[in-house]
Amino acid sequence: MGGRIELALSTAILLEYEEVAAAMHGPVLAREVMNFVDLGTASGFVRHFAPQFHFRIITADPDDDIFADCAIAADAETIITEDGHFKALRNAGYKPQPIAPEEFIRQFLSPS
Repeated sequence: MGGRIELALSTAILLEYEEVAAAMHGPVLAREVMNFVDLGTASGFVRHFAPQFHFRIITADPDDDIFADCAIAADAETIITEDGHFKALRNAGYKPQPIAPEEFIRQFLSPS
């Protein structure tokens, strides 16, 4: 990580976030989510990746593969999730590993 946390996103993930935000909370929140992503991109906190390969690791829920594909393409260390489907990454031979939000905070954001 080099002391810096970056969020990796792909177009497929952005579309998923926008769709879910709009469905759950309406178009205003969806636009706010996209504005946050734009701000994060401008500040270097968010990086966009275009995975060229579909690894098909999350067989229990193929819709989750967009997140695994992006994390692999980004050479990410972790995928922050509580979704048990991502346990498939643990033995798949790829660098990104699933980590619960609380564990991520404890390991990477809490004062030592």
